[in-house]
Amino acid sequence: MSTLCTICARGGSTGLPRKNIKTLAGKPLIAHTIAQALVTPGIDRVVVSTDDDEIAAIAREHGAEVPFRRPAELSTSSAPKLPVIRHAVETMEQLGMKVDRIVDLDPTSPLRLVQDVIECLALLDATVDVVITGYPSEKNPYFNMIERKPDGNIGLIVPGRGTASRQAAPPVWSMNASVYVWHRSTLELGLWDGRVRLHVMPRERSIDIDSALDFRLVEMLMAEAEK
Repeated sequence: MSTLCTICARGGSTGLPRKNIKTLAGKPLIAHTIAQALVTPGIDRVVVSTDDDEIAAIAREHGAEVPFRRPAELSTSSAPKLPVIRHAVETMEQLGMKVDRIVDLDPTSPLRLVQDVIECLALLDATVDVVITGYPSEKNPYFNMIERKPDGNIGLIVPGRGTASRQAAPPVWSMNASVYVWHRSTLELGLWDGRVRLHVMPRERSIDIDSALDFRLVEMLMAEAEK
């Protein structure tokens, strides 16, 4: 079985400019994810999809392949991630790679462990189409998540099933977008048209860097872990 790891890192970023190559704990942010991918058993090739020459150079320096550039239409802030992953897979196939399994690692989630990736890969079997990651949500649509209804009133997102306490509410999770795993044959199903399995990660490993505050928090957590 041949497994391709994709790492999607465009040059533009509105929340934290140039975040993918911003120095974190002594090396560019993207380098942490590349390092995890390179030592994960079962991953055969690690490819970075980017539109940016500097990101490409840094990715290569840290051991990833960058055999193509991401098209401009897939490099905007509004471009969904799934078409980016599909483009990377199809391009690698055109370049001669046989892809049986895809694992996508988000470069802005450096606190994941290699063990998280290993467990996600193990969850993908013949009964599963995609594996996603998430953490226990602090808010719950059955208890304390509300929305504005069509008539203008405010109510629970899941009306009629509200509970009196958080403990009594059904468990829910927040996606953290840290790891995705597909069979090649199920990639076209995306996230929700197939059979989905969840790997639960703790909140402290689920921070997705999108702002200067997120970055600072990850720096603090990494510094604490090294003590």
